[in-house]
Amino acid sequence: MTVVKVRPIGNALGVVLPQDVLTCLNVTDGDSLFLTVAADGSVRISPYDPDYERQMRAAQEGMAQYRNALRELAK
Repeated sequence: MTVVKVRPIGNALGVVLPQDVLTCLNVTDGDSLFLTVAADGSVRISPYDPDYERQMRAAQEGMAQYRNALRELAK
């Protein structure tokens, strides 16, 4: 378990993530992190965007359904 302290950063509050946590998340400067609140009130920090995943799944289903039409349009 890693403990971080909430500190003032400008006019907001924030936390600084240690390098080992950043390495575990596979993120670098400028990357986005997503906070997801669970039903029990816990918060998950992840580089994974659930909305993007849903959009990509819908796109893949659409591409599979209209594969032949898309192939013809690509010619």
